[in-house]
Amino acid sequence: MLVNVKYFKISIFFIYLSTNLSAGEKDQIITQLNNLNSLEFTFDQIINNKTEKGSCLLEFPGKLKCDYFDDKKKELIINKKRLAITQKRYNKTYYYPISQSPFLNILYKNKLLEIVKSGKLDLSDRIIKLVYLGENEITVFFDKKTLDLKGWQIVDQYNNNINFSLKIVAKNEVFKKGTFKIPEMN
Repeated sequence: MLVNVKYFKISIFFIYLSTNLSAGEKDQIITQLNNLNSLEFTFDQIINNKTEKGSCLLEFPGKLKCDYFDDKKKELIINKKRLAITQKRYNKTYYYPISQSPFLNILYKNKLLEIVKSGKLDLSDRIIKLVYLGENEITVFFDKKTLDLKGWQIVDQYNNNINFSLKIVAKNEVFKKGTFKIPEMN
């Protein structure tokens, strides 16, 4: 019986220690995100086993511009409430509302902070994984050493599985005016 009590106390100690480590890492991520205004990054995006690559500029709140490295010369721009995808090769632009998009969880710092604060934490050697079950399930990844955002996994409104991994190039850059301007409708 004494042995069981001893193991129980040791187990409680390790649970307490891991909870404190998790809370500490979450607090550090929150601090880092609070100090973040913009990101420049390269990405790999996998949608239903199709890989796309490109580079993006993200400015909080709600602005994103991505250039895809594909033959259509695709450009995606989100400016708060609207999303435009332009295929420069064909000179065609398609417009979409983003009100139901799970991308809103990444584009608005307050939503990203909510994911960090209330997401279920899973630690590995190199990655911090936060699973958030809100309106849409989203898993967000952070680098364990630098606490930088590394990517996310979502299922979009069309039931596509999207895995998005990124490599940060620059933080808190100021982008020139008009960078996130949605192209005019034809």
